[in-house]
Order: sequence, then structure tokens, then C-alpha cells
Amino acid sequence: MAEKKVAVVTGGANGIGKCIADEFRRLGEQVYVIDKAPGDHFVGDVSDKKTLEAFADKVISECGHIDHLVNNALPLMKGITECTYEEFQYALSVGVTAPFYLSKLFSPYFSRGGSIVNISSSRDRMSQPETESYTAAKGGIAALTHAMAVSFAGRIRVNSISPGWIDTAYRVYEGPDALQQPAGRVGDSMDIANMVMYLCSDKAGFITGENICIDGGMTRLMIYHGDNGWTYEP
Repeated sequence: MAEKKVAVVTGGANGIGKCIADEFRRLGEQVYVIDKAPGDHFVGDVSDKKTLEAFADKVISECGHIDHLVNNALPLMKGITECTYEEFQYALSVGVTAPFYLSKLFSPYFSRGGSIVNISSSRDRMSQPETESYTAAKGGIAALTHAMAVSFAGRIRVNSISPGWIDTAYRVYEGPDALQQPAGRVGDSMDIANMVMYLCSDKAGFITGENICIDGGMTRLMIYHGDNGWTYEP
């Protein structure tokens, strides 16, 4: 009998992370979630080194191996006006250091064909004002992805996904909110989970070090004042 596959999802109690965890469960995998929110999972803050070590120890002691790691935990979003030094450091700890350290802790235990998927954001290439802590963390994890892909070459495939506007409540938008995206709608959690499942499957065996932006084409739409109904009022 084949050994049951093991998936780890950080920030997997709600939203995109929960959807990803549920999809792994649907495929019959043993799923471990770490999240600050209370619930039936490992409750802990991924910014803390000892918490990450305790979580990794639990997974390995119970399963002995890991197949899929999804680094999804959400960094703090604060801007240059209000964000303190400590808050910025915290955002980087959650968004970059934790994915690095968990990948390192699990590295010896990945099964053949193992896969890491890092959840970045379309903000790794575009910004709104006052979002520096989040944007820096998401840019960091996108770059960390190709670095780890090279280091883990031949052992573990490492890719990242950059979601655009994702409504985790699956609300349907109409008018400008939908039409500003070339796909004609706002995204939902399954748009991201489907890609995670693909990247973790054998079908994606020739894909590593890649970042895939899932944003309905929003980052490809050029915007000029007065064009296509857009106006800029500073």
C-alpha cells in the first residue's frame, strides 16, 4: 500500500489557506496546518523560531516525511508613515523568514518529487500607497522561490503564486470592480488552490523556480488618464 502523502499549509485556518488545505484533504493527503487563529490545528505564530521547530517536529515525528509545503501565512500590511521598525521586521519574519526556515527544517524529510509552493502576491510587482511591509515580504518570497529552486535542484521543486484580487467569500462583483480585470471577474480562493494542486502534481514536473501570477490579467492592463473610462484625480 502506498504511503499517504503529507501536506503542510501555513496560515491554513481561513481564506485561501483553508481552501488549499481542504483540496489536499480531498485528494486524500494528511494535512497539517499552522495558524494563529484558534481551531483544530497547530496554533502558533510562524514568526517565532521555536514555534516553527515545534511544529516541524510534530509533523516529522508523526509522519516521518513530507510531500508538499505551502507557505501561505499572511504578513502584516502597514505603510511607511505608520509602520514601526518592529512591525516591519515582523512582516518579514512571517512572509520571508518563516518560509525559509520551514523549508530548511523539512528539507531532509521531503519525499522524492516533493514540492514547495510559496504564496506571494501581485503586489510583488505593483503597489498601492502605504503597503511597504506587506509588499516587501511578498517581493522577498518571490525572490526566495527561485533561490531555493536552484539550491533544491533535483530534489524539490519550488514555485510561487502571485494572487491578484481574490475574494475569499466568493462574492460576485459586477461593473468596474469586475471589468477592470481582463478576465471580467474578481478571483476566488479556488483559483489559487487549483494552481497549487497542479504545481504539486506530477503534471508540473518540469516547472520549478517559476512565479505564476493569477490576477485575471489585471497587472497586464495599461492605464492612462482618460483611456477606457479611467480618470486620475490626484
